[in-house]
Amino acid sequence: MIIKMTQINMKDFNKSNEGFFVSGRIIPTFENNIWKYTEEIFSEPYFKKYEDDEIDFSYIEEEGKAVFFYYVENNCIGQIKIRSNWNGYALIEDIAVAKDYRKNGVGTALLNKAMEWAKANNLGGLMLETQDINVSACYFYAKNNFVIGAVDTMLYSNFLTANEVAIFWYNKF
Repeated sequence: MIIKMTQINMKDFNKSNEGFFVSGRIIPTFENNIWKYTEEIFSEPYFKKYEDDEIDFSYIEEEGKAVFFYYVENNCIGQIKIRSNWNGYALIEDIAVAKDYRKNGVGTALLNKAMEWAKANNLGGLMLETQDINVSACYFYAKNNFVIGAVDTMLYSNFLTANEVAIFWYNKF
């Protein structure tokens, strides 16, 4: 069951934010106006967890913004945070699925909800950014008809411990 965040259920925000193992990286290349990628596998995987986001009440109150939660038996196991972007896309700012529920269709259901929301808001597609080290996320987006639109090698350059490249993914309707 997917439900929009309200004042009543906002306590579930960040509940599904769990880490993942980094086992390698996606290496994008741009040839003949098409992005392709290969995967480099690391000899020593490591664990990464993103910091929890602060709850932004504007996602409850304002048009053009939304957070949706995925529930199984009243337990929040996934969320997607989206907003309309200046370029006519819906920007997925965050998508998370609790680790015990990954690879079971929860993320795809949340993406489908985001598509439904974007179309209802007259937006032309979905976009998001993830890091090259989040290999499983990159494969997940590719499987769900997203394509690479850009790569940014500087986005994380001010973070000394972040050896990451930003990859921007798009799903144009």
